[in-house]
Amino acid sequence: MSQYIIRRILLIPVILFGVTLLIFGMLSSLDPAERAALYVHDIPKNAQVMDSIIDRYGLDDPFFVQYWHWLTGRVDIDTGEIEGGIIRGDFGYSRSGNTTVAEIIERRFPATVELVLYSIIPLIGVGVWLGIIAAVNHNKFIDQFARIFSILGYSFPSFVFGLLVLMLFYANNGWFPPGRISDWANMIINSAEFTSYTNFITVDALLNGRFDILWDALRHMVLPIITLSYINWALFLRVMRSSMLEALNQDYVTTARAKGVREKDVINKHARPNALIPVVTMAGITIANLLGGVTITETIFNYPGIGSAGASAAVQLDVITVLAFVLLTGLIMLVSNLIVDITYAFLDPRVRLS
Repeated sequence: MSQYIIRRILLIPVILFGVTLLIFGMLSSLDPAERAALYVHDIPKNAQVMDSIIDRYGLDDPFFVQYWHWLTGRVDIDTGEIEGGIIRGDFGYSRSGNTTVAEIIERRFPATVELVLYSIIPLIGVGVWLGIIAAVNHNKFIDQFARIFSILGYSFPSFVFGLLVLMLFYANNGWFPPGRISDWANMIINSAEFTSYTNFITVDALLNGRFDILWDALRHMVLPIITLSYINWALFLRVMRSSMLEALNQDYVTTARAKGVREKDVINKHARPNALIPVVTMAGITIANLLGGVTITETIFNYPGIGSAGASAAVQLDVITVLAFVLLTGLIMLVSNLIVDITYAFLDPRVRLS
């Protein structure tokens, strides 16, 4: 299996090369004047200014020359220093964020990761647990209730459910506010008395001994977590229930029961590991999508994650920022698929990665 992992890791740069080539090809579909407009806040009316930008950044160079400069950077004709280059972590300037794209990712991505990490256990764990209960109690009341629960959750648009919980738990009661943190806590975080170690507010609050900030950050994440979890519970419940019913009807389960194995062990040791295999695939894709930005949820709750930043960039036609986010999402998907494949072998020893 180690050889398989090494091969897959070595394959990631090759796939990323194809992804970057595709992304740059999309960017190159714009003519030099349109691309020059991406380097300034407002499109200048002066044709000489536009021509100088085109010459400065080589926007009329051959395709592969521009692609190489986009990857590795370009020597500034005035200073002689290398500027740009996504390999160097310079994705360009974001018009929508009024700062560099790298700074937006550095500031916004940890917020999304923190939200996703707190969502994983309720999102996947509860959905899988409900699916197992529904399958074990097939056609009983609890199974019928779980199926109705699943259909309702699967049919609920996330923005409708998000607005509903926002109205119930914040507008009416003020329990769980939107945003990432309160204004008073934000002032403390940005002061000299607070040290930011990880850019994860809950972790940094613990490391600084500020439990009031920790509690405030957790309160702000409750409603986004509920929204993300409920919408995905339905999907995990349906898949786990179907997979578990199939596993319970297999010959090895019948044999285990005939040997007198306890029903609890039959479910937990024989049926559940095999039933989890399709769930692992779905979990990997779901987590990767969440890390790529839960755009609707972050926008509804005014949560400053990578998804809301991407939505703002798209609305303002900030192509440079959008393409950087696409590249980030592609990398996340590649790593996620690798982790899913490795997890297969641990869940089912019959799976051999080669």
